Amino acid sequence: MSVELPFAPVDSVIRRNAGQLRVSAGAAEELARRIQHRGASLAAEAAEAATADGRKTLMAEDFGAPVVDKDLLELPVAPVDRIARLDIDDRYRVSMDARIALAGELESYADTVAAAAAILARHADRRTIKADDVETYFELEPYFE
Repeated sequence: MSVELPFAPVDSVIRRNAGQLRVSAGAAEELARRIQHRGASLAAEAAEAATADGRKTLMAEDFGAPVVDKDLLELPVAPVDRIARLDIDDRYRVSMDARIALAGELESYADTVAAAAAILARHADRRTIKADDVETYFELEPYFE
């Protein structure tokens, strides 16, 4: 599966959580891949909710996330729209509010992962956040649920 999300905005999200740490290109790529997987899964769940309501359009409420001001988001909406369509049928439409809500949800998710990756890099006494830090977060995540 190719990654639909450009790495630059993902890198910006990591950097805003990194403080003085540097960010490797691999970390941004790994986080973009994880964001895409999460977004596709959330869209599939939203499609099930829309189907249960007799709709073919995914709405913001299907994602359980509020619609935020799109100008405040780092993640671009167009790639998020493509991510939303990865695991759902072509018969579904994705409303603009749903795209923005999903982008906001994914950005919040990315912030959580990036902050944890920064902690892991500092714990390893490194000055650079690496892809391994993002991967380690996902290995440890089940222990925090």
